Amino acid sequence: MDTESTVDENGIHIFAPEKTNYFVNPINGSVETHAPFFYQEVEGDFVLRSKVSHDFTDVYDACILLALENERLWAKACFEYTDIGTHSVVTVMTNQTSDDANGVNIEGTQVWLQLARKDNVFAVHYSLDGENYMMARICSLPMQKKIQVGLVAQSPAGKGGMRHFADVSLELRTLNDIRGGK
Repeated sequence: MDTESTVDENGIHIFAPEKTNYFVNPINGSVETHAPFFYQEVEGDFVLRSKVSHDFTDVYDACILLALENERLWAKACFEYTDIGTHSVVTVMTNQTSDDANGVNIEGTQVWLQLARKDNVFAVHYSLDGENYMMARICSLPMQKKIQVGLVAQSPAGKGGMRHFADVSLELRTLNDIRGGK
């Protein structure tokens, strides 16, 4: 997908076109995997982190960290404008269909997200300061060793908008404490 993106001293900025998403609907099975995804192929364990922010204009607008094997097998860590009007750390784990869960609500328009892999265990953590991470979700997904890992900008129900990713880091390392995010 062609989309507007820029990189500057403040980070990576990706435009989410309208009606873009990564979701496999558990109710009707429809597959949506057409949001802009900027990724790197990664083999084995990793830790992806970024301070993310956006304007929270439309429901389900989000900045996302994504680990993807194929259109039906992936892990998604989101900072999303929920359908109940909150700014929330949302996790979506997809193995044939998406298991979507709202997590902690965040005051403000930015948060640090972390998505990590240890073997076939995937963990999502969040932080308010970029130092102290708290677990939002942990699960097992049977992914191949080599997958795509990166950043997604989505606007499934809205008109689109810019998503901001600052201080992005992708480390090929194994967390000692997958639950603690360290």
